[in-house]
Amino acid sequence: MGRINTYGLPMTFFKLKAKAKDTEPAETGPGESVFFSAPDGLKLHAVEYGRENRDALPVICLAGLSRNSRDFERLAIFLSEKAAPKRRVICFDYRGRGLSAHDPDWKNYNVITEAEDLLAGMTALGIAHAAIIGTSRGGLIAMALSAMRPGALKAVTLNDVGPVIEGDGLATIRAMLTQLPKPKNWDEAIAIQKTAMGKAFPAFSQEDWAFEAHAKYRQIGRKIRPDHDPNLVKPLAEIDLGEKLPEMWTQFIGLTKTPVLLLRGEHSGLLSKKTVEAMSAHHPGMQVMEITGQGHPPLLHKDGIPEAIERFLGGVSD
Repeated sequence: MGRINTYGLPMTFFKLKAKAKDTEPAETGPGESVFFSAPDGLKLHAVEYGRENRDALPVICLAGLSRNSRDFERLAIFLSEKAAPKRRVICFDYRGRGLSAHDPDWKNYNVITEAEDLLAGMTALGIAHAAIIGTSRGGLIAMALSAMRPGALKAVTLNDVGPVIEGDGLATIRAMLTQLPKPKNWDEAIAIQKTAMGKAFPAFSQEDWAFEAHAKYRQIGRKIRPDHDPNLVKPLAEIDLGEKLPEMWTQFIGLTKTPVLLLRGEHSGLLSKKTVEAMSAHHPGMQVMEITGQGHPPLLHKDGIPEAIERFLGGVSD
């Protein structure tokens, strides 16, 4: 087995075999919930849109570190109902996020384990290959798959992430997860998000902040809480930000024969312009789109991003 650092970034890779498991469908929101088992038996969750859309390459959406499938709801509706062609879209909750079970061992919150879970989910859903849309952590998982299962990737959209993670941006994420307040109501939840992220997202409307809050938090009974395992912060707490973070150039270079669309928030603290330039040098065919007025990571249903992804996928062969 390859070693994994505390953020879950792979040092070396090994081939993983996913086992097919039964799914348990249940209706929730505009998509259909499916449940499947991880290779270690943990119960995991995904939301599927447009299950009947089988004539085009399916799309898999992978969220950021502490986020969940709700981040992609509006993009998934667009791609499954309005885009041409309409696509089957599956949005995964990693272990410890959303409706997936929490892992009793927090050390399993790492990129390799989550990539293994994704491969198990693809097998359970009968998906041999797909277009991946990866936000932040999800982009790291996509890059990991270039070494673990390259045949699973037909196209990749990297949402504000690359092979180099800026320490300042990671420090901001760690601080936010470590000091998360517990809102008393949804107005407070919206205000918390706006206070924490407003500087990086000056173009957000009040409706955008409401979407952000409802994607991040879940109400259970009368309590509103972040929709992830609190232990998710433990791997981050072990990182020495004074040391250089591991880089994933080898895994990114593994994508050079795969169509890639890179989205970067204008005010991103995690993905630098210098890294974008280096990525373009390694992958000359990569498309790059900078999102004005947004930081890390951009909301994917705004600013013409759904249409850009639709055009990008239109040029990818199944």
